[in-house]
Order: sequence, then structure tokens, then C-alpha cells
Amino acid sequence: MVPPAVRRLVLPMTSAVGSVRTVVTPGRRVVLTYDDGPVPVDTPGVLAALAEHGARATFFVLVARAEREPGLLREVVAAGHEVALHGIDHVRLTALAPGEVRRRTAEGKQRLEQLLQAPVRWFRPPYGAQTPATWAAVRRCGLEPVVWNRTGYDWLDEPVEDVARRTLDGVAAGDVVLLHDGFASADVGVDDGPPPAFRREDLARRVLDGLVQRGLEPVSLGQAVAEGRAVKGAWFRK
Repeated sequence: MVPPAVRRLVLPMTSAVGSVRTVVTPGRRVVLTYDDGPVPVDTPGVLAALAEHGARATFFVLVARAEREPGLLREVVAAGHEVALHGIDHVRLTALAPGEVRRRTAEGKQRLEQLLQAPVRWFRPPYGAQTPATWAAVRRCGLEPVVWNRTGYDWLDEPVEDVARRTLDGVAAGDVVLLHDGFASADVGVDDGPPPAFRREDLARRVLDGLVQRGLEPVSLGQAVAEGRAVKGAWFRK
């Protein structure tokens, strides 16, 4: 989750210190990404909605939750989705020393790869919070930082139709869309208050229906870059 009032610095896409923000890919594809899972209350419904639409996504998981729900993690993989690292927990990395960021990220990568028995390529910092120093620490762990350029702020407790409309407003080929199949809370080291009342499954169906109506194909980040390329730009926010 990312509080909408947080001030951010987003530099031109040509910056050498870059995080993945969009993609160039054949056809009319958008990248769907889900953060903060896996959790029993929301992840299965999101998986069901994706399956109904024949869609793929990248799930940025929290290791603490993945280790509690290894069966759910296996379901994500078995459905053909990509798994990436969101962190051991949801602690804001910009509050930590770079050495601690590197230690935690390396440990999270190792633990997630052990669960998956497969390498992990992508990393998204909790809250999208990143400084040049934390970015460098993540890169030293062999991970590629990923942010986004499209979100409906689905951590806010608002009517699901409003959140879906905001997510789809102006969506275009090449966008990286931020969604959630969980909510950051005390079990992952933070207190972000109560989660939204709407069901993540309902939001997923509305967003997927809207993408199909616009002639856009939802894919994972790995799928998108396999036949295209990632577009990077500097993105720093506390």
C-alpha cells in the first residue's frame, strides 16, 4: 500500500538509476501485479477471477505470509502466475540503514526461492518507498526493483466500483498496474488500520472485465518482457 499523500520524486524515464515502471511489449498488453499476499481471505478469489479471464499476473509476496500459507503459494504458481518478492514483511525500507535493507532483502530472496525451488527476479519495495541507497542495496542482492504507473488506490475503503473505475481510467498498453490480494497489518510488522470492506475478488473481476472491453490483454511482468522490454525510470519516495 502507498498512502496517496506521500510526496515522491519521479525522474525522467531515461535515468540510469531505474526501476521498472512500464513495458514495451507486442500487442495491447498490460502488466497486472498483486501485492501483500498470499492470504486465505483474498488470494483464492483473485486467482479464481484471473482464471476465469485466462489472465496472468505477477504476485509480489510477503515471505512471512508465504511461509504461513505455502499451499496458497503453490496455487499461485500452479495457475501459471509469476512470483516476486515484496519483502520479508511490510516494514518501510527507507526507515532502515542500507546495510539492513541489503541483509533483509537477501534473506527474503533466499527464503522465497527456497519455498519456490526457483529463482526470483523482481522486487517491489513496501509502499513503493525507495531511496538511491535502498535501491542500490536491492540491486546488490541480484533483484530488479519494480514500481508501477497505474493504480486505483485499492487500499482505500471506498465503493468497489469507484476503485475499479479509477484503476481503469486512462489505462493503456504497456502500463504496470498495482493491485493487492492482501492488506498490510500487524502480522507483517505494520499497522495500516482496517482493510477495505470490498472483496478483492470483486475488484479483480471488474478490472479484468474493463481491460477486456478495452481490448487489453493482462499478463505477468515476465511474460511482457520476454517478448518486449522493461522501461525504467528513477523513482524515489520516503
